[in-house]
Amino acid sequence: MARQHARTLWYDRPKYVFMEFCVEDSTDVRVLLEDHRVVFSCKNGDGVELYNEIEFYAKVNSKDSQDKRSGRSVTCFVRKWKEKVAWPRLTKEDVKPVWLSVDYDNWRDWEGDEEVELAQVEHYAELLQKVSPKGPPPAMDDLDDDSDDANGTSSGL
Repeated sequence: MARQHARTLWYDRPKYVFMEFCVEDSTDVRVLLEDHRVVFSCKNGDGVELYNEIEFYAKVNSKDSQDKRSGRSVTCFVRKWKEKVAWPRLTKEDVKPVWLSVDYDNWRDWEGDEEVELAQVEHYAELLQKVSPKGPPPAMDDLDDDSDDANGTSSGL
């Protein structure tokens, strides 16, 4: 019986690259994470062997990376060697395998996020400067001492 590839989704973040090997009811899961590649293998619920080998676009810190298994997939959190450097693709080669796709549900174009955050902080600071200082609070000595109870009726005799 020939091995098949597991459908794999990936997305990029400033410090990590995330990969999700989509296999329901996986058994015999093995994840070998090295500084330049990952090797994933398992059997699915039907007993079919799945195998993926990915040479990374750039070096990763395999010692500070981990994987997590759920009933539907195996997710790898791979720490980038160079943080805040966007990866245009997951693979070293500029050829996308048919089983590999971008996870658009989690994808975010984070390059330039720092500039957006800085602009928001500057805008907030400008708003705070425009707020004029308020005077003392109003006097409340003109309020009646009689208060209404919870039913809205006067509690005075």
